[in-house]
Amino acid sequence: AMEDVCAKFVSQKISKARWRPLPAAALQPPDLFATGSWDNEDNRISLWSVGDLGNVGLNGEYQGEPQLLCDIRHNGDVMDMQFLDQERIVVASSTGTVTVFRHHQNNQTLSANQQWEKAHYHVDQDTSCGGAACTGVICNNPEIITVGEDGRINLFRADQKDAVRTIDNADSSTLHAVTFLRTTEILTVNSIGQLKIWDLRQQRNEPSQIFSLTGDRVPLHCVDRHPNQQHIVATGGQDGMLSIWDIRQGTMPVSLLNAHEAEMWEVHFHPSNPDHLFTCSEDGSLWHWDTSTDVSEKPSFLHQGGRSTTYFSHNTINQSVISAWLSNDPTKDRMEITNLIPNQTLSVNSLDVLGPCLAYGTDAEAIYVNRHLFA
Repeated sequence: AMEDVCAKFVSQKISKARWRPLPAAALQPPDLFATGSWDNEDNRISLWSVGDLGNVGLNGEYQGEPQLLCDIRHNGDVMDMQFLDQERIVVASSTGTVTVFRHHQNNQTLSANQQWEKAHYHVDQDTSCGGAACTGVICNNPEIITVGEDGRINLFRADQKDAVRTIDNADSSTLHAVTFLRTTEILTVNSIGQLKIWDLRQQRNEPSQIFSLTGDRVPLHCVDRHPNQQHIVATGGQDGMLSIWDIRQGTMPVSLLNAHEAEMWEVHFHPSNPDHLFTCSEDGSLWHWDTSTDVSEKPSFLHQGGRSTTYFSHNTINQSVISAWLSNDPTKDRMEITNLIPNQTLSVNSLDVLGPCLAYGTDAEAIYVNRHLFA
């Protein structure tokens, strides 16, 4: 419910929000997240603590808004951002530069630790205006993969000055996002509705597989891989649809689900609870897709306004997604969808989920944290 959400107004449009990963053995909920901004005179990378845990209300509810720990100026719009480890954050810029920032926990400062200038560029790296936006970054420490509007893929290694590998004409259209399928394999999505798999062990600069949306070639903006079933991938695009793909089968999505009214900016499977999926959109909504419960007994309805919940029955969703995404349990034949922010008007640009916590950022110059996702 909305009561669980803390808002913090930050006088910057927030383009990205990311939880700091927890150490392997950690039992506590996540306590620190980073944000990046866009479309401001002075864009920033900021680190936030989720507030005072000791400050609990009468009913045990969490109180206190996120506290700014430190921030640093960033040149250009923040297009993407990923934690490399507990202390370092990799940031993709609209200028084409990729920067690794380090969080110094002893004195709560951020500094630029490493930078690849114009990792992405249109004409050549040396022209002053030749930068092309770096649109996506994904990390598997020490490896960092970046993609850009120039159709280029870079493989960097933290603490190494030069790119380990560059695929110059990986795509003739804009690459919008990238994810790891496994340590040697990545998947990219582009502006003409294609998914491409790249095997980094191969020296050739061609994808090993190409998948595509049929028909309109709608630009795809985001992608995420199921954390346990590496063949299941979710993508979202300009038309707001959610597509589920099984990369072992065919070249088309297994399922297309009607979702948002406008561009879907991010899609994330919950990392430890992947029956739950989250999507956010330009239309100001953030949807929680829950396939974990057997809701076959519940009535099917859709509230206009307020908290909208939709139940899809079998005939709406392709059976193979039911079996794959819903862990082969035939009793689970429905999916519950909740809009977590019913009355938001401006774009929700980014979200991240970890443990019981959700963080998201919007064009309304605010960041939001919900610490009771599964209340």
